[in-house]
Parts: sequence; structure tokens; C-alpha cells
Amino acid sequence: MAKRDYYEVLGVSKGASADEIKKGYRTKAKELHPDRNIDNPNAESQFKEANEAYEVLKDADKKAAYDRFGHAAFEGGMGGGGGRPGGGFGGGHPDMGSAFSDIFDDLFGDFAGGQRGGGGRRAARGSDLRYNLRISLEDAFAGMQKTINVPTSVSCDTCNGSGAEGGSEPTTCPTCSGMGKVRAQQGFFTVERTCPTCSGIGQIIKNPCKVCSGAGRVEKDRALSVNIPAGVETGTRIRLAGEGEAGMRGGPTGDLYIFIEVSDHKLFERDGTNLFCRVPVSMGTAALGGSIEVPTIDGGRGRVQIPAGSQSGRQMRLRSKGMPALRGGGPGDMFIELAVETPVNLTARQKELLREFADLSEENNPESSSFFSSVKSFWDSMKG
Repeated sequence: MAKRDYYEVLGVSKGASADEIKKGYRTKAKELHPDRNIDNPNAESQFKEANEAYEVLKDADKKAAYDRFGHAAFEGGMGGGGGRPGGGFGGGHPDMGSAFSDIFDDLFGDFAGGQRGGGGRRAARGSDLRYNLRISLEDAFAGMQKTINVPTSVSCDTCNGSGAEGGSEPTTCPTCSGMGKVRAQQGFFTVERTCPTCSGIGQIIKNPCKVCSGAGRVEKDRALSVNIPAGVETGTRIRLAGEGEAGMRGGPTGDLYIFIEVSDHKLFERDGTNLFCRVPVSMGTAALGGSIEVPTIDGGRGRVQIPAGSQSGRQMRLRSKGMPALRGGGPGDMFIELAVETPVNLTARQKELLREFADLSEENNPESSSFFSSVKSFWDSMKG
């Protein structure tokens, strides 16, 4: 199969400059890279074709020969004007790995955030830390100032975080020239790995600090004061910037994230900013009506009027007696749910009175009458 024109392969004109040729190859390499075209069986061959074209056109001598003789310039050991000393350009295909390596940084980023040469690598940032804090519902209602002890890594005072003994400075790693990574050629791929000498730091310490063993940080418990705002819920996250783990050898400190868990309460259940409280009432109070006293989350008391004939499950609202809103807005409400209680351990006299009451109250139970009327209709229909 005849080879395509190298300029056509890269999508540039024959008069393209070196920068235009590189830009064209960069575009094609991104577009055709096999790792980005798993479902395209032709991607690898097209990628190799683009590498071959760029390997020729990026070199002024090879480009001149190609412009003059075309693909024949690289077949059968042909020489020609503009060839390198030693006779021609040689047969076979150009070095695919060399072409791809030339723009590896453009495609996937340079070592350590774009720094080149031996300029060194930015010290590694410390890890973020998580602290789980459990508080009561009362504390979530009122807010609080809480002191917590956090085990973490802090900057070494002996070496001021540098990791070096006696005020000496770290030196550039000779293996990676300060980049923190090394490259290896595998076919037409360039593989990048963490430098084994400096473990990716980009620097080595010849005389490590005896306290921190060259790490620039030591383990220590820290006491921190945390402001817990009113209205927090389970899952609320509080960020303390710069209170996490210290970075290696003077690197920036991570952050501390405090995750709140609000404990269950014996009296109240929470739903957002609203509170629910289940209150038992006597059968007599539910039937005759009356007034009951209920607790509120702020430690106070509220009075609720019970309408006569109230049933279990009936709810009444105490406005603005719920939880405060975390991000502004008014407080929620408190809902009282009635639970009509049946008396137990009755005396003989109480039983007698209840039997008399039951005989006189057949027409005073509308829910029961409605239910059993429906039951009777159901049975009658089944007989039919």
C-alpha cells in the first residue's frame, strides 16, 4: 500500500514552518493516541504514521531530502544532497519513540507542574485530615466552642522543616535533576516514573536531621479550638485551613476537616430544623380536653391545649421552637404528637366504672362504628 504524503498525514501544507509542523503533530498525536481510541482498531497504525511523518519533517536535513525525493529518500539507503555525513539517511522507518518524546511534555504536562531543567520540584503538600466529632442535640441547638486533640504531623522545630541537620540545605537529586521523575523509553512510548533516589521530592539530604530523620516533620498531638455553629446536623463538615498534616521538607500544610455527628435524643426527633416530641396523655384528658406541659430543646417549658376528643397521633405545633437554621433564616417548629394511653392495673372500682362508661358510650366512638360497619358490609358481600 502506497504511503500517504507526510504533510497530508500531519494536516499541514508543504510550506509549513517548524512550529506549524510541531503543532500539527501535537494535534494528531492527541487525536490518535491508542489509549484514547480503544474502540478504533486503526488508531495505532495511524498514530505510528503520524510519528513517522513528524520524525522526518521535524529534521531540516530529512525534510529537505523528502521535499526533493519524496518517500524514495528513505528507501534502499539512498543518499542525496542534504544527507548526513556517512552516506544517506538509511533504510527502514524513523524512530517513533524519538518523535513522540519531543512533545511528551506538551501532551501530558511537564514534570512537577511545568518546571524544566534542574529547577527543582515544589515540596509535597501535607495530607488533609479528618476528625469525627460527636455532639449532643442541645449543643447543636445552641452552638459551642469545643477543644479537640488531633494527632498529626507538624513541622520539625529542630531543622525548621527542611529535614537537614545543622542549617544545611537539601541538594538537587542527581538522578532526576530535581524533577522528581525519570523517563524510560519503551518502543515508541515514553514512560514516566517516580524517581527512586529522591522518592519524587526532587532533592536529597546528605546530612538528615536527627530528630525527624530528614522528613522535615514529626508526629505530635495538637489541641485545637473549634467553633461549632448553632444548627449543625449530622454530616456537617467544618474546614480548618492549614490545620492538617505538615508537608514534607517544608511543603505547605494540608487542611483539617471536622465531620459532625449529632447524637440521638431521648425526647426529641429531628427532621431538618423541625423537632418532634411524642407525648403520652391520659384517656380522660384526651376525651375531655385539657392542658399539658411539654419540654422544649432550649430547656424551657411549653403549654399545649388538648382539644376534647383527641386521638393518638394527633399533632400540634409550637411555632419557632425547633432548631435554628445553619445558613440563616428563622428557626423551625416543634410538633407535639399525642399518644393516648390506656390505663393498666385497674382496681375493682375502676373496672366497674369503665364497664358502666362503656355501656353508656356506644354512640361516642365514631371511628369504631365506621370500622365495624365496613367490616359488616365486607362479610355480607362475601356471603353473596
